[in-house]
This record gives sequence, structure tokens and C-alpha cells, in this order.
Amino acid sequence: MKITPLEHQKLQKIGCKDLLSFAIYVPKSYLNTCLLDSLENNSIGAVSVEIHSLDFIRGKNILKIQAFMPKFEKFLEMVIFNAKSFHKNIFSTGKSLYVLGKIEYRFNKYTIVQPKITDEVGKIVPIFKSTALKSSVISELAQKLIIQKNLINEGIPSNIAKKIEILFHPTKEFFKEYQKTISLPTPYMNALKWVEIYSYLKDLSKKRRYFNAKYICKGEYQTFIKSLPFSLTPAQNQTIETIAKDLAQPIAAKRLIMGDVGCGKTIVILSAVMMAYPQKSVLMAPTTILARQLYEEAQKYLPAEIKTKLITTDTKDVEIHKDIFGEQVHFIIGTQALLYRDFQTEDLALVMSDEQHRFGTKQRHQLEKSTEEKTSEHTKKPHVLQFSATPIPRTMAMLNSSLIDVSYIKDIPFKKDITTKIIDKNDFPSLISHIHSEINENRQIAIVYPLVQESESFDYLSLKEGMIFWKKHFKNVYVTSGQDKDKEQILQDFRDNGNILLATTLIEVGISLPKLSSIVIVAPERLGLATLHQLRGRVSRNGLKGYCFLYTNTKDSQRLKDFSKHLSGFDIAELDLKYRNSGDLLMGERQSGAEFKFFNMSTDEQILSEVKDHIHRTSRVAGSKFID
Repeated sequence: MKITPLEHQKLQKIGCKDLLSFAIYVPKSYLNTCLLDSLENNSIGAVSVEIHSLDFIRGKNILKIQAFMPKFEKFLEMVIFNAKSFHKNIFSTGKSLYVLGKIEYRFNKYTIVQPKITDEVGKIVPIFKSTALKSSVISELAQKLIIQKNLINEGIPSNIAKKIEILFHPTKEFFKEYQKTISLPTPYMNALKWVEIYSYLKDLSKKRRYFNAKYICKGEYQTFIKSLPFSLTPAQNQTIETIAKDLAQPIAAKRLIMGDVGCGKTIVILSAVMMAYPQKSVLMAPTTILARQLYEEAQKYLPAEIKTKLITTDTKDVEIHKDIFGEQVHFIIGTQALLYRDFQTEDLALVMSDEQHRFGTKQRHQLEKSTEEKTSEHTKKPHVLQFSATPIPRTMAMLNSSLIDVSYIKDIPFKKDITTKIIDKNDFPSLISHIHSEINENRQIAIVYPLVQESESFDYLSLKEGMIFWKKHFKNVYVTSGQDKDKEQILQDFRDNGNILLATTLIEVGISLPKLSSIVIVAPERLGLATLHQLRGRVSRNGLKGYCFLYTNTKDSQRLKDFSKHLSGFDIAELDLKYRNSGDLLMGERQSGAEFKFFNMSTDEQILSEVKDHIHRTSRVAGSKFID
């Protein structure tokens, strides 16, 4: 059924853009105008009454009305508080009326407080809350639009469509269930969740488009994997095989690879470079430290014929022109400096971003767009792989999969043995003893402060204040706030010669510190669980026994207790969802907080799974891919 311009205008007034968004614009309550079949205490409905007498209590503005119910041959007292003079006319003696309300039986008589008059009986009327339109106008619109046939035409299965229709065209059976708790019965609430997430996925799918690939990549990578001095985990192998299938397709791949901290993403990246060879690959990393680290790994493991180039803000343009325009480079690694450097992209087959959540959507798209190839007939794009060591919850990943394919690397090459402890100032002596012990074993410690400078409104020492203590009592203490120009050199010097590193959360991303055994996080309650997990992931990188100390003034925090029980980033993602909710995936305007009215990211994964299965079945028949 086509919505008329006038109907569409009315829908817009109440914030509904289409039929599906109107289908979850549920009534705030229901008015039962059906005549009661029996008199029971707390019965809600309509009764026919004959007015016998009125008693107006002056000073209190209370009107008591004595009436008779012919059907039940019982008397009824109706009480109106804050009564006005017009009430005497409405309820004048001798009148026969239909009144609505809750009938209570107390003090040996039936009573209704604040009765409502109705001219029409025999219906359950939905009541809508809106300042833009009258409830009756919305109800009239719903009577016409929210019917099972129209919902089925929108792709909703008949069993779900029927329940939605009942919400707007309530039956006596539905209302009876509703009355038990004055809330929607579970099957109807689940139907609303179903429609809401279905509508959301439909909108999300419109944002994904399929393009022809610039290159079909079938480079030989198995020999490279066999040449490595270690074996890959099953999850690494499976992900590499999936990427190989993606890159061998004529449609440009778009895949997010999620792995826990230390899962071995670098080898997956290098394997993809081998698949793209002899064409070029480019990788954008969020920091110079991480970019340089990836460059060193590439130099170490890739075969000699694969020429690699590092581009940072310090790279001279003349170097780029000499190497990249000369087509001597097959793998370009860089920071966001890549977005502002002019290099040849005609033979670029693969675009990758590491720690993709560190970049804005605009930045990632800028790199992808700058490498596309346009003709009068087609737009060809390179294959795109995004890597993240910050897993997102299963339900969020399932939603994201409407925009991008998702792979997981859940295995890690070295089993992590990290003990997480919540400590406070009373535990400080034992912490100092632990630090001395680790330094004596030639291991390193990192202490992360939330603030650089002192703050009167903050109960913890700042980085600058803490530095005085640590430098006084320990040797080889390195300090970086993340704002100093030589922070990368400081981190490298610490890695080679340091005992203790004092820093902010800048060490969260990617940097490899093989001897780091312990991390102390000050004021952990101020940080997100994903950030805490990333920080904890800096220790025990090579199977070393690790320790994470959460130094807090809120030792009883359930959130920190939950965090300390889990080492898996995927488990932490589920916890993070529990405490922060979902965020806004579609528009990217919010990173946390509820995005849905009914659907709950942390509890409704099964409903989401059912919706995705339904979409998959129906789209497979209709053919959903659009290739530009």
C-alpha cells in the first residue's frame, strides 16, 4: 500500500519516516470501552449507569454521585475530586450514561474514582502520546496503515506482522494480558524488537555498496607462511584463507578482522600483502611507533623481492617520488601522513588500516577514495581490510556485518598468564615490593596516569606529581605524557634500557615491549573497559608471567571486579556492552548509550540472529547485491 503525501506528512510530524518506524510507535496505554461482563474488584472497563443523586462537598470540591447499574442490579458510587460546576450537569439526576474506570469494591460498596464518560462502547482504544498530533488522529492513521498485509509487503513475516497489528488494533485477549502488568506481553515486545532491528538493518544495508575490484589478487602466499620460524594458530590460518577467497573475487572486498591483543594480526597483514603481490598494498597505522613497528616486522619476515616503504610526517617528498613513483615499492606503511602525500595508486590493489577504530570514518574513506579508479561506466575500488585489536560485542558485530564482512582471530600464539588485582593505597607497600622483585629479574613496569598535570578536583596524583616519587626511589625511570615531541624515542629507549615507564594511555595501542611484565593503572574507574584491556595487553606479550594492578579509590567497584575476572577481549567486549550499551552504528554520532527503543544489545542476540536469517533467506531469493 502506498502512503499518500498527506499521510506521510502526518508521520513526519510524529518523527516516523516510513511504515516500519510507525510500526514501533506504540500506544502509551489503552482505554477499554468494552462493557464489563462481571463485577470483580479492580475491574477496568465500561458500565451503564443511571444517576440517582448528587452530593457536592463544599470547601473540598468533591462531588459524590450515587448511581445504579441495571445490568448487575447493584449501586455504584462515583467520586470526582476537584469537581467543577459542569460536572453537575454531566452527571445530573435521572441521566443514563456509560462510564469508564476502575471499579473497586470496598466498605461494602462499588466505587469509581474520577470516572470518564464515553459515547462509544465495545472497543479497546489505543492512546498515543504526542504533542504534534491528537491521539485520535494517530489512531485513525494506524487503523489504515498498520495492518498485517502492509507489514508483510514491507518484508515482515506474517507471525510478527500479526502481533504488531494487534498492538494497534487491540483485541480483548491481548488487553487481558496487558492488564496483568500494565505492560506489553513478552511476545508482543519481542515482535517490536524484531521490527525495530529489521528496519535498522534495512537502513544499514543501504549504506553498503558493492564495487568491481581493481585487481583480482591470487598471489602465492603459502610459501611465505611455510618460511616463518613459527607455526600459525588455527584462527590465523582460517582468517588468511578467508582473505584469500575475498581477494580472488572480482568484487572489491571489505572486511573487518578482529583479534584480541597479541593474536598475531601482523602475520595476517603480511600474508595479504603476498596475495596482492606484484600489485601494491598500503597500510595506515594510527601512530608512528606502530607504523615503524609494522615496518620492522615486514622487513624481518617478507621475502626480499617485496620492497617496503615507511611514510611518516618526517618522510621527505623526494624519497616518496624516488621510491614509489619509481615503482620499486610493493608495500607502503604509513601514518595519517599517507592522506596528505601524493603517491601513485594506479597499481594499488589492497588498502588496509590497523587499529581501525582509531581513525574516523572520514579518514578511512579518504584513503579508500583516493585509491579508487573511475571510468565513464564503472568505479573500481581496491580490496579493503580493516584490523582491530579491540573486539566488539557479538551483537554489534552481527549488526556491523550488514556494512562489512567480519572475521575473528580468537586464538593467541602465546597463552597469556596475567593476574589482575584491584588495589588501593593500603596495598602500596606490597606493590613496591613486587616492582623491586620484577626489576631484579630484568623485567619492566609501566605505570599509567590519567592526568598529566595536578588537578584540585582529582583525588589521584598526576603524572608530573608521581614522577617525583618514582625517580627518587628507582633508577632508569622514563617519562612521557604523549604530548612531548620525542615520545617515540623515549618509548624506544625505555624498551632497550628502562626499568619503569611513567606514561598516559598512549601506550594503549600496539607498541611491543617484550620485557614488560607489570602494568599499574591509576584511576581505572575513569577508563573504558576496552582501554583497560588494551593497556593490560601490553604485558605478557611473549608468554611472560604478567601482572595488572588497578589502583583505585573505589575498590568495591563491580565493574572493575568483573573486568579482573576476564582475560579475553571478546568477553571484555560483552562486559563493555553491558555497562555502556550499544552506541549508534548507523550515523556514528554516539559511541555508547542506547540506540534502540526496544531492542537490547546485551540480551536480544537471538532476535537479531532470527532477523538476519530471515533477511538472508529472502534476499537470496530476490538477489540483494548491487555492483556499481
